[in-house]
Amino acid sequence: MKTTFELYGAQTGNCIRAAIALEEAGLSYMPKLVDLSSGEHQGFDHLALNPLGKVPVLVEKQDGREPFILTQSNAIIMYAAGKASGRLLPDNDRNRAIVLERFFFFVTDVIAVSHAAFSLRASDAQQAQKILTDRMLATFETAETYVVHDEFIAGQTFSAADIAGFTITRSVKSDLPWPKLPNLRRWFERIEARPAVNRGLQAFDQH
Repeated sequence: MKTTFELYGAQTGNCIRAAIALEEAGLSYMPKLVDLSSGEHQGFDHLALNPLGKVPVLVEKQDGREPFILTQSNAIIMYAAGKASGRLLPDNDRNRAIVLERFFFFVTDVIAVSHAAFSLRASDAQQAQKILTDRMLATFETAETYVVHDEFIAGQTFSAADIAGFTITRSVKSDLPWPKLPNLRRWFERIEARPAVNRGLQAFDQH
């Protein structure tokens, strides 16, 4: 049965996370650029895929079946992991639990706080925004401890935790106190050099 994947998105952290996961899982997919500046994400065709009008959206098509649609970047990462056994999530229960622990550390303690701070930029809540931003940046000291002895965020193997960690680190790298984070810098440069990561970063450049 023929299966194809389409990933609708743009140059946002959430979309890049999803693209990197598909690349690292070895899944062939077609990037579909959504022009956010023109409001394409609020158009009829895109709302038919995601009524919230957001990106990314993963569409899996199989002959003779209704398309399967996912509209959350983290769900896409987990789905990609399930399609590529052992590549983004370890098969061992305890090792997988550590990956998930650190994946959700970045999702909840870093990315969610960063998004909350960003949403306050257009308001008059500059003090609240600063508090959230400072809290988010401080959590990278915890991330530093993850890679003191290990090559990757959750051990000696690349995983979903590295995808979550890399994309948010990349988005705030100019604000990080790198002299205090020497191991995290080495980790970041190592992840940045991965071919699949580079392909994910460029997924929505020319499509």
